[in-house]
Amino acid sequence: MTEPEIPSEIPPVTAQEGEAAAEAEPKAEVGVGPWEGELPAGEHWDPDLLADGDRRNVVDKYRYWKHESIVADLDSKRHNFHIAIENWQHDMNIGTVVRSANAFLAKEVHIIGRRRWNRRGAMVTDRYQHIRHHPTVDDFVAWAQGEGLAIIGIDIFPDSVPLETYELPKDCVLVFGQEGPGLSPEVHQAAVDTLSIEQFGSTRSINAASAAAIAMHAWIRRHVFNQLPG
Repeated sequence: MTEPEIPSEIPPVTAQEGEAAAEAEPKAEVGVGPWEGELPAGEHWDPDLLADGDRRNVVDKYRYWKHESIVADLDSKRHNFHIAIENWQHDMNIGTVVRSANAFLAKEVHIIGRRRWNRRGAMVTDRYQHIRHHPTVDDFVAWAQGEGLAIIGIDIFPDSVPLETYELPKDCVLVFGQEGPGLSPEVHQAAVDTLSIEQFGSTRSINAASAAAIAMHAWIRRHVFNQLPG
């Protein structure tokens, strides 16, 4: 008896076969289903979510809560730092920056320049995050100074100092430039200081969304966990 011939290459999967296999695989459900047992009492519970289930991208604490109740609870404990990003060319990073700002509970996110921005990367977190628009740098700077906030730029300039050893002020707004050109000269001039993030690879810079997350976490380490820089 001869052994069956083993093909030397696995035949490619056609698009139709791939779609059929994807449809056959069970899709994982996000969130939780309808509430089981006696219904909880409280104004913050959403009766529709309790009845139908909660499939939103929220932490377990906020399951079945009304949207406005979640925002009110977040407002009661937001941190003192703000985030700003320049948007002169419809920067694709803004949605991800907003998502990170929500994760680290920034006070507000400020869009400088164009009002419209790509919300896809925000993953609906913009519904829980306060966002303010400033048409010009001058408008933004006047607002920040009126609020007593230190403007801290994040970019690579000859006068930038390392984020890792910098004492971030508690009341501040961390500003990020447009992807590519970086911070505008106007923001650079208005900033109390400009900080750079130490890198060890071959690329000159990281994108604005990654830089924003790193800078926000540096603020959290200093002012939430009391970890001194350096």
